Amino acid sequence: MAALDPKIISGNANKSLANAISRRMSMHRGMDVPLVDARVERFNDGEIFVEVFENVRGEDMFIIQPTSKPANDNLMELLIMADALRRSSAARITAVIPYFGYARQDRRTKARTPISAKMVANMLTGGGIERVLTMDLHAAQIQGFFDIPVDNLYASPIFALDILHAFNGDMEDVMVVSPDVGGVARARELATRIGAPLSIVDKRREKAGEVSGMTVIGEVAGKKCIIVDDIVDTAGTLCKAAEVLMEAGATEVHACITHGVMSGPAVERVSKSVMKSLVVTDTIEATAAIADCANIRVIPTAPMFAQSILNIWNGTSVSSLFDTRTLVPIYEGLYPNGMWGR
Repeated sequence: MAALDPKIISGNANKSLANAISRRMSMHRGMDVPLVDARVERFNDGEIFVEVFENVRGEDMFIIQPTSKPANDNLMELLIMADALRRSSAARITAVIPYFGYARQDRRTKARTPISAKMVANMLTGGGIERVLTMDLHAAQIQGFFDIPVDNLYASPIFALDILHAFNGDMEDVMVVSPDVGGVARARELATRIGAPLSIVDKRREKAGEVSGMTVIGEVAGKKCIIVDDIVDTAGTLCKAAEVLMEAGATEVHACITHGVMSGPAVERVSKSVMKSLVVTDTIEATAAIADCANIRVIPTAPMFAQSILNIWNGTSVSSLFDTRTLVPIYEGLYPNGMWGR
């Protein structure tokens, strides 16, 4: 058992998730685990200022801060909080980054372009962060950009429980669909968990953000299709993929996307699309427009993050949470009417 209690502190990026993690950790431990009292504010010129009001000397600190929009501001908040804790003699600093921004820039796609994900990894390590906890990195190799431990959680076990509940065990006609060839491994993992077949939508791009054509690989006629991906940004490609699947004979199209970036016209596109539902997690704080959209549903990640933080603090396995038998108990009782696949 660790000598010190875990302490969590939050930036401004997703206070709702931080508070939910605090509540879940309090429930698991049987004692109050509040957020550390601090202020993260801005000077008039936009510079970020952090002040921690509690003693953190020798403490095991966890900073909860996704680097979602505005990515640069939230990243700087994280770095400055880490610096404040390091200079206050915290024993260890773990960055809990539910959504890791800049992850899409993980390789050089053309000449004279950056690998921004590696640069961010260097900044985090240089800022005094000793461990990273995140969810569904856009590319698995980003873990190798760090010279510190990185725990990458997966949303697929949560999606699997949600799907089994949503379809009430009637999985005969369900098919998992990868929206591109690069996401096949992610889609296959979910398909294996729920015992469903796999299909692929092959897309061709003429330039970034624009899809010139799509082809369905696999027989989707008469199937209830579930598109699986890690990020939905403007939702243009997602909505187009749903249309292509319906044209190919699918009876319903749903989507399970980990990170709901939802930029620009995304919510409007989803609301007007042929998709019956879009399920995203709360790694990025939902806007009022997302909350009000009838066919978008947000599912919680706080139970998984809370247990992961406790496991890191305790020095026990984080990967054990990928097992359904381990995951179900920490989600039990969160929803009424016996949700989560009962």
